[in-house]
Amino acid sequence: MTEYELVVGIEIHAQLLTKSKLFCACPNRFGDRPNANTCPVCLAHPGVLPVVNRAAIEKLVKAGLALNCKVNEISRFARKNYFYPDLPKGYQISQYEMPVCTDGRLDVTDSDGKQRTIRIRRIHIEEDAGKLLHEGVRSGSLVDLNRAGTPLMEIVTEPDFRSVDEVYDFLTQLRRILRYLKVCDGNMEEGSMRCEPNISIRPRGTEALGVKVELKNINSFKAARRGIEYEVIRQTLMLDRGEKLRQETRGWDENKEESFLMRVKEDAHDYRYFPDPDLPPLKLDSAWIEEIRKTTEELPRPRKERIIKEYGLNEADADVLCSEFAIIDYFETAARKAGDGKLTANWVMGEVLRAVKAGGTIESFPVRPDRLAELVKLIRTGRISSTIAKKVFELMLTSPNSPEAIVEAEGLGIVSDEKAIAEAVALIISENPEQVRQFLEGKDKVMGFLVGQGMKKMKGKADPAILNRLMKEAVEKSRA
Repeated sequence: MTEYELVVGIEIHAQLLTKSKLFCACPNRFGDRPNANTCPVCLAHPGVLPVVNRAAIEKLVKAGLALNCKVNEISRFARKNYFYPDLPKGYQISQYEMPVCTDGRLDVTDSDGKQRTIRIRRIHIEEDAGKLLHEGVRSGSLVDLNRAGTPLMEIVTEPDFRSVDEVYDFLTQLRRILRYLKVCDGNMEEGSMRCEPNISIRPRGTEALGVKVELKNINSFKAARRGIEYEVIRQTLMLDRGEKLRQETRGWDENKEESFLMRVKEDAHDYRYFPDPDLPPLKLDSAWIEEIRKTTEELPRPRKERIIKEYGLNEADADVLCSEFAIIDYFETAARKAGDGKLTANWVMGEVLRAVKAGGTIESFPVRPDRLAELVKLIRTGRISSTIAKKVFELMLTSPNSPEAIVEAEGLGIVSDEKAIAEAVALIISENPEQVRQFLEGKDKVMGFLVGQGMKKMKGKADPAILNRLMKEAVEKSRA
């Protein structure tokens, strides 16, 4: 039986985070009443002319630079002609022969931990189409044109992927980069980022590309993985049966977890591309491109490498913190003020993210970084224990007061009075003779239990160093 090799190229569509649409002043906003954000320009009324949104081009250039692309100073808009009910013009303003960005790359990691470079052929800008609504409609479909004309960035890779793990890593990295740069929100469930894998297989060891099948509008990484895996099986079975593959566009059924035929795939000439007569060539100033390069935010991978070195974190912790721009920003702000990167990281990954996950976002989280830093300082200086700190943190979620004020008001400060701690130690020893005997027989771990009981007796307020010392001294005395 023939052994086949997977070959994948991907087209990614990402809506740009601009206030207005690409060629008019209508709001670029998700979730509004259907057809509320429309005007004669995005509805393609006769005699209207498009005007390019500068902010959209700036975000496209920023993404291109982050993905190591060449930014072309001259590019051109083209008309992509096809009929669809949610396309008001009967054509889409896009780019064809002269895109803004070309020849980029992004390194990915495969399942064996090896890095490979995925080439990015082009990044161009185009307007999005509207949206057809089918649910709750007895017959036919309804059209919502709020999305028509919104700025859309299309990223096209070369067919360089050889495994689903590489595809998954690429999409994960790309989404993180676009969100870091505030170019796209990456909300795949809202359709603001979609991917279309072009999948083919070929006999292993051969160079010629197989017949590709495009999976249309995949809106989750899980669906991309499952779709590619399904297509490999489907295409392999067909070839093993001696059947011929067709170049097709297929949809993905989430419930059945299988692809289905939508149409025989068009080639570029089917769209009858030609330069848009209403838009002159797009000319970008080299100084403006360089300014964007200089002011672009630190990217996820170099930022992760930096915080590992700067704060002494391990790779797993750094990966969690760098998963979102807002999280790593929160951490770094708190860590710098607290003066302890590792302790701050533990609190952000633990209590902070746990509370955020329960409801809300880190941007609106009530315990801002400066207040968390104050709490970390109280722990680091021995003012409160880690156990007490968790109680203080819970109170901080609903109180605007500083951690210090909460500690004072609630009487939660560390108890350093040796007499009071010694009394608690004496009670623990008298209540736990078996554990004391086990420690004296050489089971050192039992000391942790005894100290824990002492801390519980002191309601978490005992100075840990004093409690440990007095407990050990008392146990040793009981030996006689």
